[in-house]
Amino acid sequence: MKVLAFAASNSSKSINQKLVTSVSKYYKEDEVELLHIHDFEMPIYSADREKESGIPSHAIDFAAHIDAADLIIISFAEHNGNYTAGYKNLIDWVSRIKGRKPFQNAHLFLLSTSQGARGAQGVLSIAASRMPFDGGTVLDSLSLPEFSANFEDGKGITNVLYRSQLEAKVRKTKREMKKILDSKEIS
Repeated sequence: MKVLAFAASNSSKSINQKLVTSVSKYYKEDEVELLHIHDFEMPIYSADREKESGIPSHAIDFAAHIDAADLIIISFAEHNGNYTAGYKNLIDWVSRIKGRKPFQNAHLFLLSTSQGARGAQGVLSIAASRMPFDGGTVLDSLSLPEFSANFEDGKGITNVLYRSQLEAKVRKTKREMKKILDSKEIS
């Protein structure tokens, strides 16, 4: 199985990048590609800019990474209760590629974290609701509250309850992906 993992944050110190990197290690028997969306920064989307210059190559490259993956793991940072500007701009550009939705036929495991008690649940809820319109199927999701109290570099999630929840969701996504991939082989 090919797994694509990234944080929906362009911060170089992103706690969501730390979380998604840690969670991606649960898929070590699979082929995992870890991206940083700051490597795909583009001018702010506008219809005028698109008409003048077309779709930036970074958007086309990012779409190719999505298309090559069987499972996509995204950890969402929350800015003012919503997506980060960097992620939103990236998806706006990808959505403009002719004939595609941003997460065209993708299977997703969505995560979020923050330093607060809600663990960026607001943006996680927005993302989970939005994905079907963007062509994605959400297999599961997990919010980790109070990141610094529940996560440690090199160890991952340290809180026993949250780690147990994560491990159950990882097992579930692996089972569901096996069924999906097995059915593709039969077809």
